[in-house]
Amino acid sequence: MFLILGHFCSNLFLVLVVFIASCFSSCWVLYGQHNSVTLSSFTYATTVIKPYEWRYISVDLPPWFSSVTIALESNVGIDLKRIGKVSNLPMICFREGSPPLPDVYNTSHTGLVIDHISNSSFGGSQDLQIVEKCYPTQKRIFLTLTNEQIRPGIWYFGLFNGIGPIRTQSKMINRGHSYSFSGNVTVEGCTNSAMLGKFCNQTINLLSCLDTYISPETGIGSQSYKTASNVTTCGGTEESCLHLAGSEVYSLDVVSITEELIITAINITSKSQRSNGTIRGSGISLMCYVRHGAIPLPQLYDYSADIDRSPLVIPLPRLGSWFIKILPANLSASMVVIQETSTTICYSLEWQVRQCPADKAGLNCTTAKCTLQTFLRKNPSVAFESYYLPISGKVSSDSANFPLGPLLSNSSDGDMGDYTWTFFLMDIPYGAAGGNIHVRLTSEAKISAEIYARYGGFPSLSNWDYFYANSTSNSNGSMFFKVYDASDKSVSFYIIYARGGTWSFGLRHPISNSHSSTVETIMSISLERCPQKCSSHGTCQSVLDASGLTFYSFCACGRRYGGFDCSIELVSSSGHMWQSISLIASNAAALLPAYWALRHKAFAEWVLYTSSGISSGLYHACDVGTWCPLTFHVLQFMDFWLSFMAVVSTFVYLAAIDEVSKRTIHTVVAILTALMAESGPTRSSNIILVVAIGSLGLLIGFFIEFFTHRRWISFSTELCLNMLNRWETVKAWIHNFIRSLLKRFRWGFLIAGFTALAIAAISWKLESSQNYWIWHSVWHVSIYTSSFLFLCSKAAAVNCENEPPRPENYELARQNSFSGSNERGGR
Repeated sequence: MFLILGHFCSNLFLVLVVFIASCFSSCWVLYGQHNSVTLSSFTYATTVIKPYEWRYISVDLPPWFSSVTIALESNVGIDLKRIGKVSNLPMICFREGSPPLPDVYNTSHTGLVIDHISNSSFGGSQDLQIVEKCYPTQKRIFLTLTNEQIRPGIWYFGLFNGIGPIRTQSKMINRGHSYSFSGNVTVEGCTNSAMLGKFCNQTINLLSCLDTYISPETGIGSQSYKTASNVTTCGGTEESCLHLAGSEVYSLDVVSITEELIITAINITSKSQRSNGTIRGSGISLMCYVRHGAIPLPQLYDYSADIDRSPLVIPLPRLGSWFIKILPANLSASMVVIQETSTTICYSLEWQVRQCPADKAGLNCTTAKCTLQTFLRKNPSVAFESYYLPISGKVSSDSANFPLGPLLSNSSDGDMGDYTWTFFLMDIPYGAAGGNIHVRLTSEAKISAEIYARYGGFPSLSNWDYFYANSTSNSNGSMFFKVYDASDKSVSFYIIYARGGTWSFGLRHPISNSHSSTVETIMSISLERCPQKCSSHGTCQSVLDASGLTFYSFCACGRRYGGFDCSIELVSSSGHMWQSISLIASNAAALLPAYWALRHKAFAEWVLYTSSGISSGLYHACDVGTWCPLTFHVLQFMDFWLSFMAVVSTFVYLAAIDEVSKRTIHTVVAILTALMAESGPTRSSNIILVVAIGSLGLLIGFFIEFFTHRRWISFSTELCLNMLNRWETVKAWIHNFIRSLLKRFRWGFLIAGFTALAIAAISWKLESSQNYWIWHSVWHVSIYTSSFLFLCSKAAAVNCENEPPRPENYELARQNSFSGSNERGGR
């Protein structure tokens, strides 16, 4: 037996060893194939987004990330074929570098894709003004985006439950459908910085830029390019060989604003094993694909060229990593004779980064360049607000404005005729990506300059992110560019939610002459939290995103205005006045139940109705901006709590019970309604709960009254047998109960009260952000009128006429009668 058991254990141990070895080998193969690890993983708990609310989530992707997985679940079910108003559509928006803002303009929804989001929705290089894409929110969103689809950096996605100008408008109650979401965001990265790709299996050759590099005669230096004597260059060469079916990927970091990046291939040769020789000729072709921030693909790249014929010149490259992919292509017919599988192409890859001196820019380094210094504003309540001034000693730092005259270029760069450029460089903190760049230009004469802005590189006429030429030619149609002043002598515009990093502003202006030098032109560049200080129609609020990584600001507008900057008038002045009068004056309907309660000496109910009407009037006066004696939250709580209490106490008053029972019910109801008013006062289900609580209080009052006044219903065995055996007794009891119930109320008032209560419920349901003032005023009148009608419906309590005498009284009566007769007999 022990032998059999030992044999079994040994076999089991062998199976376990094989199983563990196979698992280890498979895991090792998987790890070796992907060669990636989890860099970060954030789990977001279930979050409810109410109508016209939003949430931002940021994801930081380091340069060595391989993929990011976004898994979201929500309770939204949208039929793409039946999408109604876009303003009410729950959507998810993506943007690189700063939070998305899909409703900068109230008439356009640029970037909205009426389709389900998928992995194929990402990819490609786009300008900053069109990078935002929005998609309808789905029940389940699962995306795995690789470093071949998106660039490293900080990516934001925003979840919106409705967009448009009313999203930022102050609303007392948000009516509509809420939805919830939860999810997880996981970032995978490569363990080796020299290996990238979605599986971390692509070898990256890191290129360094040496300041002491001297180009060989056959390379870039021998080409005829516009070069200045004072231009500084760095570069290098890399010897490499690749098979005909292979490729090489390189990475080069551009660490400062430069004028040109040039890439070429020299000394190209081809070797074949069969011929055992080296072949040179024009049939050899090397295609170069270049992409900023991500590995290029033949179908996805920023620049491309046949670098064995002519160098690839990238003018004004952006800061960051540039990836270069070399592929052999377009071999001539003579090369096909050689065995293609054994052909090796060798070459020398040469690169140069050309940069002008610290105060110069342009291809010939003849235009002026100014680096701006950050000056923080002395306002501790507002973070990341600052203004920028030139570092050079040509202007004073006493003001946020600086004159342009001493800083402008006097010579032309290239074939620009009478125009030249002056560049300004500034840095924005990465944590302040929710801020806005404000650029202003004022002059004593007509402004003839044009302003071009670009992130991470110098702008030009053909390469810019935003620009302003005049009132009719500018980027005002883009998502994140807003012009506020476009007169002849002044210009003012904002770049909305500018991403953190280096920005460059190019001022294209006429070359200075004796007349223009006497005209003073003032410029100012600042970083502000909210555009135009919310146009003086709202308050600027700053919060952290859901990840706690980005500090962004938004405008909380008043009742009359909306939009991202509170510049859109949603309600006119006269319309707002009538809305205010309607919402405040409609609470006068509380005088009806208050007067009835005072006349019938129901002082507790009189205080409750009066307080409810006064608190509601004060709450609406505060909401419309007339007067706020207390904080908005306190007034809102008092309004809803006293309204709930008024409805429930009306039902309780209809039951003829003693004061002790009423106080007990009121105490319980006060606790329940206070919780409702504090946790979710604006929920539509509250009206149903309040009516249910009031009906329950009325029912409990009836039971208390019934068992108090009808003590003849005992639970003795004899009475139970009599009631079970006598159907007539049960019928008489039911008949008497119905008679007493019919005489308890004035049924005309009761039916009218329920009708008014139904009108109140309907008006509550029909409330929306647009028609709130109408239906909520109807709510005030109908709810107080229903309370008045319910109070009028109460009649005096009537006991059953056929109520049998109580047994104990009957016994006492018999005893008294016998004793009385005996006394009389004794006399």
